Amino acid sequence: MEDILKVESIAQYNALKEIKTRHPLITSFDSGTAKPLSSGKFSFEFYAIFLKGVNCGELKYGRNTYDYEEGTMVFMGPGQVVGIKSAKDYNPKGFALLFHPDFIKGTPLASKIHTYSFFSYDLNEALHLSEKEQQIITELFLKIDYELDQNIDKHSKTIITSNIELLLNYCERFYDRQFITRENLNQGIVSKFEGLLNDYFQSENPQKYGLPSVGYFANHLNLSANYFGDLVKKETGKSAMDHIHLKLIDVAKDRIFDTDSSISQIAYELGFKYPQHFNRMFKKNTGHTPNEYRNLN
Repeated sequence: MEDILKVESIAQYNALKEIKTRHPLITSFDSGTAKPLSSGKFSFEFYAIFLKGVNCGELKYGRNTYDYEEGTMVFMGPGQVVGIKSAKDYNPKGFALLFHPDFIKGTPLASKIHTYSFFSYDLNEALHLSEKEQQIITELFLKIDYELDQNIDKHSKTIITSNIELLLNYCERFYDRQFITRENLNQGIVSKFEGLLNDYFQSENPQKYGLPSVGYFANHLNLSANYFGDLVKKETGKSAMDHIHLKLIDVAKDRIFDTDSSISQIAYELGFKYPQHFNRMFKKNTGHTPNEYRNLN
């Protein structure tokens, strides 16, 4: 098994890239001025944002290979493992921003960093920018870089974290645009999701494996759970878990009409370990317990 190099500090990362450490908890640089990382597997203990201006090799994440092309952004959260396969003799252009979770502690960004779900997307779910979008993101990288070149004062952290938050908010908007422009592809994924849902509850999987998770369907569609969840929500207005629960209740209603099966038996067949959990979910969604629903019909 290939060893994973754990990069725990910004200074350690800067040493690998042969760039100066201007702040112990954050770094920003032009990729063209830094040494490329050698091929291998890495785990970063900080947030990382990359904007690339030219094709400069491949990144591997799980089963997927991502061609790191022009005008793309990728995001990594702390603890993620990424495999890097560097192309020979390339001169990358673009920008990188990496910051340790400790840098944003005590700031408004710290309380909402978890809402930027793209930090948990797979690398093949990168953000593809238009020229105008690249310009906006580049300007924000440059503002952050400028602040790191100044003497640190009481305003530095506020200004830098505000610009990071603005950059992430723009990326959230651009991802929304990307979901819309890929509507046909996304509708195909939602359709496949519905098919997988039907197949799951028509099989013996619920009795074998229990209730399905969002991750189960994302895995079958070769997507990360967060990207899949965001895609379904933007396409349908309902979360992926809402779809699972609605399908579950729909199947349950049909089976409740079979008076030869007890409510407990139906609950087990649908993947519930405890019938009371099924009763609670059914009542929450229909306003009636399974027995009340059977009697009403």
